[in-house]
This record gives sequence, C-alpha cells and structure tokens, in this order.
Amino acid sequence: MSLSLEEGALLVRMARSAVSSYLTTGTKPSVPESIPNGLREKRAVFVTIRKLVTDSEGVRRWALRGCLGYVAPLLPLAEATVNAAIAAATRDPRFSPLTAQELPHVIFEVTVLSELEPVEVEDPRDYPREIRVGVHGLVVEKGLARAVLLPQIAVEYEWDERTFLSQACVKAGLPPDAWEFGDLKVYRFTAQIFAEIEPQGEVIERQLYVEEAPGPC
Repeated sequence: MSLSLEEGALLVRMARSAVSSYLTTGTKPSVPESIPNGLREKRAVFVTIRKLVTDSEGVRRWALRGCLGYVAPLLPLAEATVNAAIAAATRDPRFSPLTAQELPHVIFEVTVLSELEPVEVEDPRDYPREIRVGVHGLVVEKGLARAVLLPQIAVEYEWDERTFLSQACVKAGLPPDAWEFGDLKVYRFTAQIFAEIEPQGEVIERQLYVEEAPGPC
C-alpha cells in the first residue's frame, strides 16, 4: 500500500522528533494516538541521517551519518520508524553517536520497504536481468551472512546492476562475485523514500528512476 506525501512527511517529522527527544532527555517518545491508519500497519522501514560536509575538492555534499532499520514488517510503521531513527542516530556501528548539537545540521530520510521478493533464476549469472537500478533494493543472504542495500544507494553511486549485486555481497562480508554461484539467496524490494530537502525543511518524496524518453521515430 502506497503512502501519501502527507503520511511520509509525518514519518520524517516523527523520526527527527524522536531523535531530538532521545538525545536531550534520554527517553524514547510515544507514538501519537492520532496517526493515520496507514502508519499503524506493520511495515519494514529504514531511517537514514545525512550531514552536510565539504569533501577534499571543496564540494559540499550530504554524507551518510547513520542508517538502520527493519527489513521485515515486525512493528507498526510509526513505531518502527521511531525505533529505526533512534538506532540510526545512536547505534550505527560505523559512526559515533549523533549529538544534539548536530541536529540542526542533518537531514532525515525515511525509506518504507515493500515485502521482500525472492529473485529466482536458473543461472545465477542472470540475476542482473531481474534487478533494475533506481527501482529495486537488494537483500543477499548466505548462511549467517546478510546485507541490505536500499534502492537509492545504487543511484547515488551510479552503479549498474552487476556492481549493485557485487557491493551487496561485499557488505555481507562475501566475495564480490558471490552472486554468480548458486548458494546465495537474493531478494529484491521496492520502496517509497521521503526526505527533508534541508534540515527541518520541506519533505519530498524522492523519485529515483526516470523513464528514458523514446528515441526519434
């Protein structure tokens, strides 16, 4: 079920508010009782936090500051978003915990996932044909190794489908060509992405894929 922009914007505001409350009081806020019914359904969701930085070439860009979430629909969406936001801010092992002083300088992004769909192929080398950059996110599994890559990652890094699969394997701690063998499980999913365009600013729904214009007749 698709969310409206208003529902997505509410999730983003809840994510920011939850982190602000947690960083200033040490407590997780309760989910408001007046939320729309669509936010009460169990959904998988990730919260991404980005901070504006200046790279070595003097270019300012939004760099990752934290990202965690749920790949399975375990909790009502609003509650899962609050939990994921606090986790992304304080428990992403790749970063130090976010501070209250950073809050005015970061943007929040909420990615609501569809159900996972197993990608089934007779020949593993056909996996790239079943994945579309800008449309699908990926989950790969082998034994206890598992990794999730959201759809926007492949777009932001300008990966093709083969690179997307390889990077998912690397994130899982596997060789980059692990997807070419038959003992890896690959799942795809779609997502709606809602993000602030500036700290505490307007929320938009990000559109990753633009259909190519038809060529001349």
